[in-house]
Amino acid sequence: FLPSRHRLASMSSRLSLLLVANLAAVAAVWPQVSSISSGETSLLVIPSDDFFQSAATGDLGEIETLQDAYARYASLTFPHPASKVSVPSTDAEVESVSGRRLGHSHAAAHVSTKSIQEVLGGEVKLTGMVIKVEDASEDYPQLDTDESYTLTIDTQHGSNGFITAHTIYGALRALETFSQLIYFDFDTATYHIDPMYGAPLSIHDAPRFPHRGLMIDTARHFLPMKTIEHAIDSMSYAKLNVLHWHLSDSQSFPLQFISRPKLWEGSHSLKERYLQQEVRDVVEYARKRGVRVIPEFDVPGHAASWCTGYPEICPSDSSCKQPLNVARNETFELIDNIVSECVEDDTENNEPMFHDKFFHLGGDEVDTSCWEKDGEISAWLRNHSMQPDDGYSYFVKKAASIVIGHGRRPVQWSEVYDHFKKTLDPSTIVHIWKSVTNVSEVAEDGYNVLVNVGYANGSWYLDNLNRAWDEVYGRDPCRGIREDRSELCQKVLGGHGEMWGETVDASDFDSTVWPRLAAIAEKLWTSKEHTSNATAALSRIQEFRCLLNERGIAAAPVQNSDARTAPPGPGSCFKQRRKRYM
Repeated sequence: FLPSRHRLASMSSRLSLLLVANLAAVAAVWPQVSSISSGETSLLVIPSDDFFQSAATGDLGEIETLQDAYARYASLTFPHPASKVSVPSTDAEVESVSGRRLGHSHAAAHVSTKSIQEVLGGEVKLTGMVIKVEDASEDYPQLDTDESYTLTIDTQHGSNGFITAHTIYGALRALETFSQLIYFDFDTATYHIDPMYGAPLSIHDAPRFPHRGLMIDTARHFLPMKTIEHAIDSMSYAKLNVLHWHLSDSQSFPLQFISRPKLWEGSHSLKERYLQQEVRDVVEYARKRGVRVIPEFDVPGHAASWCTGYPEICPSDSSCKQPLNVARNETFELIDNIVSECVEDDTENNEPMFHDKFFHLGGDEVDTSCWEKDGEISAWLRNHSMQPDDGYSYFVKKAASIVIGHGRRPVQWSEVYDHFKKTLDPSTIVHIWKSVTNVSEVAEDGYNVLVNVGYANGSWYLDNLNRAWDEVYGRDPCRGIREDRSELCQKVLGGHGEMWGETVDASDFDSTVWPRLAAIAEKLWTSKEHTSNATAALSRIQEFRCLLNERGIAAAPVQNSDARTAPPGPGSCFKQRRKRYM
């Protein structure tokens, strides 16, 4: 993935002298783009209040999502106060003005005439990026949303660069790429395109997989809305596009339901709850960053918290609250109420909480022995000529049919497929977390797949704290697909990094998730061919980790022996190393 011109020696000597001492701060795009070509001309970038602007859209009008993104990326791309410079025709014409940072008030950044002239030698000014999208729809992104884009900077056509994309969400990915191409020279207080690249510059990019996510668990530990928004921000920096929200589990049920007001009696406390409008707000916050939000309510296991408000849907034995009571219609009526309030228009707000076409139903780790101990449930099973595993099948299929009835696709964990194989509805998405699940078999049976195998070599479970980033990077999403059936990889939609919350709350969220989630993000965005060498990726992920830190994301050092460990001592972010202990 090296550009056609990749040596500093090919740049003007004066610019080279200015940059050699600062190579540690040179940007490196993460995840890698699909293709890039680069010319010889170095580029000086001149920030302005309207640096990012939309091309004339005719009848399309102003696109609010993009306008919000332009303001956000102005701050991300140009975080430091810069000197305002113009190319002088004579030494006397050097413009000396106060510095500024877009949208902020900063002290002036004064730069000498000599240093400005040194920077401008051999460089061309880039004064803006013009963004054009073919489809201005601001509808919520879905699995099939096109995120491809092109980014071009051609010195033969004025001082603007250009971004073109099919959708606004492709344009968002392009803005992130551009922000990572920018380098700030502190000596001269000026911005430049990364000196590895020059004009004419051309990038063509698109994701390998359409579904690239992070799962958060707000049942084991409650996460404040500010933490969730912060997580969404961080995801967009790595071009991740799915927040899988594990909302309830045995420990707590924190979400408000109007038709079932006692459900959130299962919350950790009266202060650790989510209002429905707060959920709508965070889903919209995610949409503006190109992130889908998929809810998960794990049934019939992992649901003991439901029993606090509605004990009648649980086994009667107080020591055995789950799995939920398969024998009672009330259990499925409650599930239907939950799904309905999540995905159907609300009479007051006229919009659902969740807009995604996927709905996660869990279905894992179901211990049916509780049903055998319960007189009512065991009698129901006998009357229907069922063994406990038959009851499990009945439950997960009935729950899936409820979701399908509301126009959504059910997502269910490995065990559901492992138990019931091709008897599942064809629209079911199998979410594989167990290494024993045969990925080829799932795909051959026609089911779509999400992957994040945990507790194994290359685990994508972020709570597996002893899994190093390069081990995570070594797992290909299509691992397990038979070599003679490589076309089955098309059934793999993508995957997630899973942040199970037993030991994670707002205090250690960032350092648990990052930078290992970045390894997953690149495996899901970039081709297999260009993500096969962790050693080659090391310097880029180290720089990306430092970029996350600069943006307020408390990502841990890349080469920690255990995730979320502090740096071993003083030193540069770009040179942090940690000895691995066996």
